[in-house]
Amino acid sequence: MALFDFLKRKKEVEKAKPVKKEKSTEKEVEKSLIKKKTIKKEKNIKTDNLNVPNKKNKDNNFSYETIKEPHVSEKASYLTEAHKYTFKIYDNSNKSEIKKSIEGIYGVNVLSVNIIKIPAKKRRIGRTEGFKKGYNKAIVTIKEGQKIEIL
Repeated sequence: MALFDFLKRKKEVEKAKPVKKEKSTEKEVEKSLIKKKTIKKEKNIKTDNLNVPNKKNKDNNFSYETIKEPHVSEKASYLTEAHKYTFKIYDNSNKSEIKKSIEGIYGVNVLSVNIIKIPAKKRRIGRTEGFKKGYNKAIVTIKEGQKIEIL
């Protein structure tokens, strides 16, 4: 392409020219050395931070998103004598999540977790019919000698 030949010639002319080396003053040399040292220090700092282990323990990873509230009833109060406590829970939570959250929130050792699904029940007031909401609850057994203060 004849249109771009002048660009090719320009590059060839620039390559053919000898490169002039300028003498740098002492101040410029010192500045460049200082920059290099600071860059090395910054690199060392970044690598040092990577070698530090995480401070978070896996035991402390619990969430308040699994448990809604303690379930207070007559039967639940009788179960506390056998070191069993009942909690209302969210539908998508599983036993291991419940165990972690109870241990984290209340600071007790959980031995077992049982999940019960309470179905919705029909209720009627006069002519209108409806449903009482269903929910899930967990019965948590804790180690003997430990207590959970709910009320």
